[in-house]
Amino acid sequence: MTTTTEPTPHLLIVEDDALLATGLARNLEMEGFSARHVGTGEEALGLLADPSQVFDLVVLDIMLPGMDGLEICQRLRQSGNLVPILFLTARGSDADRILGLRAGADDYLTKPFLVEELVLRVRGILRRTAWAMSAASTGPVIKIGAFSVDLASMQATTNDGTIQLTERELMLIRFFAENEGRVLSRGELLERVWGYNFDTATRTLDTFIHRLRRYFEANPHSPRHFHTVRGVGYRFTTNPEE
Repeated sequence: MTTTTEPTPHLLIVEDDALLATGLARNLEMEGFSARHVGTGEEALGLLADPSQVFDLVVLDIMLPGMDGLEICQRLRQSGNLVPILFLTARGSDADRILGLRAGADDYLTKPFLVEELVLRVRGILRRTAWAMSAASTGPVIKIGAFSVDLASMQATTNDGTIQLTERELMLIRFFAENEGRVLSRGELLERVWGYNFDTATRTLDTFIHRLRRYFEANPHSPRHFHTVRGVGYRFTTNPEE
């Protein structure tokens, strides 16, 4: 009888506080992760550009000396690197959270935090990323009117031409496609795609819906695919004329 062992997720911690980073790495390793630590954005970008170094997730402090976490995230996304990113920051306002998510981050954790919460966030991101990358019932390609989304390559044909989607954009599209025609509440969308459900996060969802409408709607102000259901949430329709 043979048994299969799940691969160990490899994490990169980018944090200039060496004591904090060492503690985080030790706790994450106790939870079954492999963790490496660097203290600057330049080191992080160098490692992430090295094809011999593969990381499943980056825990990234926003307030870093020199290049900050937002710039690191933006550079990674612009280069096509879609490694999941969990921001750590001492700034916990809604505006800061939205700014981080717009830069391409997958989640946002405000200092101080419990290590248990960090572990839950990391596991949640990895679990949702694995779900987003599997074809499942939607098939390898999702049609949105005249446009399409390729789940394997994470590329989409859009009003802006062929673009590379982020993990979170892909997950949101896939969840809509799996529930076509059904009204999905804001809470349900936030829980399934981001792993949390609280009132202030609705701006996060609205930001992503606005982005999807810009990609796939002929007229984003009069959407035919991503419909707002007032007071509830959203409903997705592939071909409204049908």
